[in-house]
Amino acid sequence: MFSSSGVFRDQGGKLLDGMESRLYLEGGSCICGMWEPFREIHVINDRMRKKMNIKIFVMTHKLFERPNDPMYVPLQVGHALHGTLDESYLRDDGGEDNISGQNPYFSELTGMYWIWKQCRDTDYVGVCHYRRFPVIKDCGRERLMTEGDCERILKEYDLITTEKLTLHSNYYEGFAVDHNLHDLQVTEQVVQEKYPDFAACFERLVHSNQVYFGNICVMPKRLYDEYCSFLFDILFEVQRRIDVTGYDGYRKRVFGFLSEFLQMVWIQVRGLKPYECRIAIIGEKFETGEVKRTLSGFFKNRDVQGAKDYFLKCYEKRPDILMEASDITGDLRICMQIISTCEFEKSASGSCILDKENDMQRLVLLFKALNGAVLRMSKGEDTEADRGMLESGLITETGVAVARRVMGVEK
Repeated sequence: MFSSSGVFRDQGGKLLDGMESRLYLEGGSCICGMWEPFREIHVINDRMRKKMNIKIFVMTHKLFERPNDPMYVPLQVGHALHGTLDESYLRDDGGEDNISGQNPYFSELTGMYWIWKQCRDTDYVGVCHYRRFPVIKDCGRERLMTEGDCERILKEYDLITTEKLTLHSNYYEGFAVDHNLHDLQVTEQVVQEKYPDFAACFERLVHSNQVYFGNICVMPKRLYDEYCSFLFDILFEVQRRIDVTGYDGYRKRVFGFLSEFLQMVWIQVRGLKPYECRIAIIGEKFETGEVKRTLSGFFKNRDVQGAKDYFLKCYEKRPDILMEASDITGDLRICMQIISTCEFEKSASGSCILDKENDMQRLVLLFKALNGAVLRMSKGEDTEADRGMLESGLITETGVAVARRVMGVEK
């Protein structure tokens, strides 16, 4: 069966490749040789029984604890700029054709480019990150996706990618907040010029509120190559047309951010069937820990204004700092709440909770408990422990009011 998007599928809708595609041409007859019917069936069955050769490359710029599964292969990105992390890691500057030196702008895409140009020994390739791994639910619990899981899934689906992120606004508006909107507009112009069949989907999705993230995927290598050809053809042209001079470290990675959106456009226009999996975030970013340690010092010194100024400076440089992938424990969002509470309390009475408790770890636990309490109170389900906490003298009416606003509940 030949689909309208130009790919071969069997009667169940599964994407076919290589010999399978040729055998299914013209209702199953072969146009590249004199194949008897029983021989056609035999070849197809052999292909289905053949064990898939799968490698998922783990993009990293830091040493990390690698999974105990040979399918996951560490690939250091930006190696041309930073030197070797570990001799056992592959590097994205191997071979003459690489873009390792552009890692500050392309992020994990320098590794993706290397896989496209240099990897020739595997039938299926994938990409994940040193802190982000695909997981699958098994007996009610999530575990790392294995080669057997990939084989089973890829017999039914064309590729594996992430669950879609649901944004607070549409992609266009969200991009304008954290990046230079001109870069997205130029990308749309390039798509219209180079891939006009993709333009309508781009326009529709850019005004929707969902997107895949991280360029995390697993797919047949030939499909991966096709995707990379599409992706880098667009991004290199965008690079020629925009000026990133003066961008900070976060916004410099504009091509990595644009690629996440382009992946969804490509999948939809190509009519591919994606398996959307959950991604486990393992460990805390070093930058997040550094912010928490610095805020802890401000709290210890009861310096509310210093804590606020420092946090806003960090947020301006790294707008992603409050995203789940960075703030995996939610502690930084709680720190914002603590700072806000202190400001309101000082305005009302001249003192704040830091005068009674200035240990950040205990403050975070207290405010998380407070948020849970106000949520239960709004439903009439508050407990004796909730009431005891509110009567302890640590939490003021101002603190409760701020917590209600944070949790989005009425008094």
